[in-house]
Parts: sequence; structure tokens; C-alpha cells
Amino acid sequence: MTVLSLRLPKTMYNHLREIAQAEGVSMNQFVTLAVAEKIATLETLDYLEARAKRGSREKLLAVLEKAPDIEPEDEDKL
Repeated sequence: MTVLSLRLPKTMYNHLREIAQAEGVSMNQFVTLAVAEKIATLETLDYLEARAKRGSREKLLAVLEKAPDIEPEDEDKL
């Protein structure tokens, strides 16, 4: 594990402390989870962009053509 020294404005530090306490976790754990969520979000965006570049509108439409044209079940209706 690596140590990271982080400088935060006093108000942000206080807010972090309050939220971590309310969540029942340490400030370290809260910050670690927040960073992990941000990394996952950015990696997901990169993955989806790469997948979109490999995609084909024609192939999508061909797949959609195979779907039956029926009414959705009651629980699936908006």
C-alpha cells in the first residue's frame, strides 16, 4: 500500500469527516472508495468509446430487425 499526503481546504475536510462518520467508515476508506468510483467511471467511458468505434450501424439494425414486433409485458410498459 502507498501513502498519499493530501491537502484539503478546512471546509472540505470537515465535510469529508462528517460524511464519512455518517456512512460509518473512516475518512481514508471514504476517499479510497471515491477515487475508485472515479477511476471506474473514466475507464468505463474509455471502454464504451472503444466499443462504439468498433460498432456498425448496419449490424445494429440487422439485430433489431430480428426482434419480434409485439407489445411489451405489462410490467415492462412505461
